[in-house]
Amino acid sequence: MKTWSTTFYGVFSWTVVWAVISTITTFFLGLIFAVLLNQKGIKFKKFWRSMFILPWAIPQFVSILIMRNIFNGEFGPLNRYLIELGVIQGAIPWLSDPFLAKVTLIVVNMWFGFPFWMVLMSGVLTSIDKEVYEAAEVDGATQFQRFWKITMPLIMFATAPLAIMSFAGNFNNFNIIYLMTEGGPVNMDYSYAGSTDILISWIYKLTLDNSQFAVASVVSILIFIVIATFSIINFRRTRAFKEEDMMS
Repeated sequence: MKTWSTTFYGVFSWTVVWAVISTITTFFLGLIFAVLLNQKGIKFKKFWRSMFILPWAIPQFVSILIMRNIFNGEFGPLNRYLIELGVIQGAIPWLSDPFLAKVTLIVVNMWFGFPFWMVLMSGVLTSIDKEVYEAAEVDGATQFQRFWKITMPLIMFATAPLAIMSFAGNFNNFNIIYLMTEGGPVNMDYSYAGSTDILISWIYKLTLDNSQFAVASVVSILIFIVIATFSIINFRRTRAFKEEDMMS
């Protein structure tokens, strides 16, 4: 029983950390690229937008398997290039060290996730009336103040509901976890779970690999409760939905 509780709390805590960090990193990385591409004087904007959207356009299944080979500790090209350049002396265990495996997953997820936010926020930025910025500039607002007081609130207003949905999606992001690490590396303190397993991949192992249907059912219900509670609370607090209620 102690092993089960240790596994659940360990996997659950990593699932929450994974969902939060994955959502925040992709959101703000997309915001950075959108703001940069929206700046005056940037040449070949259509080309750069097309290049940055490629990670989102390529099927994720194929991209994840490519990334898995790139970060392979023994035969991966990343380690080989770093060793040949003299940056490192020995191979870095990107996917076999528990901490590095989690960092690698977050970095790879950023690569897959930021194009969506970049495209979305580019649309929001282009819809903002330029006269608002001109008026703020006349009033003496700095570029940072214009971004923080005008751009950021409008972006959050438009994208907050999608950010909540993105959190729910990352909470159950089975593909990247299972295809990159299969939940590994092994954690001897866990039952039927590895160091990078999240709840949904743990359920997969419990049901299809080990026939632990009772435990899997309980964990599935807990996932529903957590995501539903988080989504309902945050949707009710989102300004976009409040204004929608006021208009109806």
